[in-house]
Amino acid sequence: MIDKETLTARLAARSAKNWVNALCAELEEQGFILTDLLELTLHKEDVIAFHAVWLLDTVVENDLGNYVAHIEQFTDYSQRITNHSCQRHYARIFMHFTKAARKSIPVRNKLAQTDLEPMVERCFDWLIDPKVKVAVKASASEVLFNLCGHYDWIAEELENQLRFLMQNGSPAINATGRRLLSGLQKR
Repeated sequence: MIDKETLTARLAARSAKNWVNALCAELEEQGFILTDLLELTLHKEDVIAFHAVWLLDTVVENDLGNYVAHIEQFTDYSQRITNHSCQRHYARIFMHFTKAARKSIPVRNKLAQTDLEPMVERCFDWLIDPKVKVAVKASASEVLFNLCGHYDWIAEELENQLRFLMQNGSPAINATGRRLLSGLQKR
């Protein structure tokens, strides 16, 4: 099993182009403690925290069914991060889960049994915060769109936020906004 110290050193010393995929495969083969990786996403050194959350994103995306049981932990850690570069990957992790719920019965069942309001709240916080980067806002919007069926009030509030963001938005947020607004109209 790869311990926290070894993992920290590996995250600090990444070298190869495909380092994240190689380390992900190694973690899957040798095993690791999820809370160690989650703790590293809070690391005081921004580079280590960013590499840790990038690795976490990849690990989760590769095996959503295995990690959906920890959705509340991911939400908790996302609320504790201070590194703005880490927000994008936590938003992507939420997006992976909420998107997979359309096709995966185990993911859908776990989300149905989970209080997702902290995740919803976090995503709206990211949408509202002017310091949050566009990629985070786009992923957070996707998460909220995917969760409209869980909480009736999300659709109206998401529509309001998207319209506000699109007033002076970048091409990326405008494209995401138009697509999601169109989807909201079809609901």
